[in-house]
Amino acid sequence: MSRQNYLFTSESVSEGHPDKVCDRISDEIVDLFFKEAVKAGYEPAKVRVAAETLATTNRVVIAGEVRTHLDEKQIKSKVKSAARKAIRNIGYEQDGFHWK
Repeated sequence: MSRQNYLFTSESVSEGHPDKVCDRISDEIVDLFFKEAVKAGYEPAKVRVAAETLATTNRVVIAGEVRTHLDEKQIKSKVKSAARKAIRNIGYEQDGFHWK
């Protein structure tokens, strides 16, 4: 491809933007699964986790795929806590979107 036919585009969003919030929550969830697997004595290389987060007014949806042998009930609670912690650390405490 010659340079005259090449178009470069870029997107940048600041902290607090919904895309950044969702990325931060997804990262926290992935990190959580690896930490919990290590605590439970599983080899991190055998853990498979993918997380996608969607956010809107007073709602966060976390979806993904996980392959590990962690206790499902215990991990669900920790996922919820990790999402709230990420939102709190970003600083969201307003009507319409709050970590609580």
